[in-house]
Amino acid sequence: MNDTHTTPSSSSPWAALPVLLAGAFMVVLDFFIVNVALPTMQVDLHAGSSTLIWVVAGYGLSFAVCLVLAGRLGDELGRRRLFLLGIGLFAASSAACGAAGDPVALVAARVVQGAAGAIVMPQVLSIIGTSFTGDDYPRALSIYGVVLGLAAVGGQIIGGALVALDPAGLSWRACFLINVPVGLIALAGRRPVPESRAPIRAPLDLAGAGLLAVGLLAVLVPLSEGQSTGWPLWTWVSLALSPAVLAAFALRQSRVIRRGGIPLLDLRLFAQRAFSAGLLAQVALACAQAAFFVYLALYLQQGRGMSALAAGLLFTVLAVAYVAVSGPAPALTARFGRRVVAAGGVCLAGGLGLLAVVVADIGRGGSWGELVPGLMLVGAGIGLCYTPLTSIVLSRLDPNGAGAASGAMTTVQQVGYAVGVALTGVIFFAARRHGIAHAFVLSLLELAALGACVLLATRLLPAPTRAGAPALASQTAT
Repeated sequence: MNDTHTTPSSSSPWAALPVLLAGAFMVVLDFFIVNVALPTMQVDLHAGSSTLIWVVAGYGLSFAVCLVLAGRLGDELGRRRLFLLGIGLFAASSAACGAAGDPVALVAARVVQGAAGAIVMPQVLSIIGTSFTGDDYPRALSIYGVVLGLAAVGGQIIGGALVALDPAGLSWRACFLINVPVGLIALAGRRPVPESRAPIRAPLDLAGAGLLAVGLLAVLVPLSEGQSTGWPLWTWVSLALSPAVLAAFALRQSRVIRRGGIPLLDLRLFAQRAFSAGLLAQVALACAQAAFFVYLALYLQQGRGMSALAAGLLFTVLAVAYVAVSGPAPALTARFGRRVVAAGGVCLAGGLGLLAVVVADIGRGGSWGELVPGLMLVGAGIGLCYTPLTSIVLSRLDPNGAGAASGAMTTVQQVGYAVGVALTGVIFFAARRHGIAHAFVLSLLELAALGACVLLATRLLPAPTRAGAPALASQTAT
């Protein structure tokens, strides 16, 4: 990594890994842990549908906007220092979420929490990269990938258990307050984590980050608020202006590159088909995954009367399928390349389509057991796409550009999470007056189309390659 200054720890890097993974697990978990708590949260805070969207999307949006800047700050100020700062801020903002007395306070705390998560995540990968060498490096990355995947698919299960157990009468607030002791434990175990820095060749592009934030808000605010406000003129104006703002962001990135600076998003990467196609598939996957988790949780509890615990346990089916295919996925990717992601797209689209049929049938008296095959297909589809997609893209790029490409894909993934929840929310809440099952069926059909987009995008990915994929596979950040 060409670090100019590294302060090694007296301990083995393996002693630092649990501390780093605790922080990363907590950050990823908190995007998903709130899903099954949303109905309880809505009743307790007397919140509207737009609040539910912002509780999820606000976290992803601030995460995406701050991610690259936080990585650069870590290079300059010290990655260990930024990691510990991010953990402390994450624990504090989690406490603010748990103490929120109204929807505005909760959403504001979630935005800060997302920014704190963005501070933590790039430091984790960078510290792993500077601490582990030889065969230990891919082994550490593999553990990192598994932990993050488990956090993503297990969030709903943990959230449902916390709401059901209702520790100290905290209900949904426990989903946030659990981060406080975890954060404190991580801070207490900071000693083995080494410090490192990297050369800084250009100032931070704060103006670019501002344009990106405004452009994304111009999309997310009307999508989140339009349904509840009757789609007034300002929502259409905002949506119409968003392409211009995002184009201004792209122009600024080009200008930064011409001046020899470091852009937030290196547009030169788009000239490589592997990156462009991979980014398209990543967006579709992120939109489908995040939205499916949110609206499945709402459907199960508000539409079918399941408890938060029962809804969370139903996600176990999805989690088991994900874990089952995630293990062999790197080896399969090394052998079959893009065909693994294509198979994941088929499973994802097929599973969501099957669930749409089953949910409609349940409304006519079908069995809950009929949900299991569809959930298993969705879980397997996510597992076959999740890390293989990034490994295929990064293995075909110049190693010098792998860091920028990985950061861009992670940023786009978080944007996809936020936009996916907001976009599907337009369909779900608009159709809800005809029944929540009807709304969920329409949402599933839209999400199945996104799964099909993943499949179609794989046709543009490079042909199968046997080299490089396993070692890079676990660099996917959630």
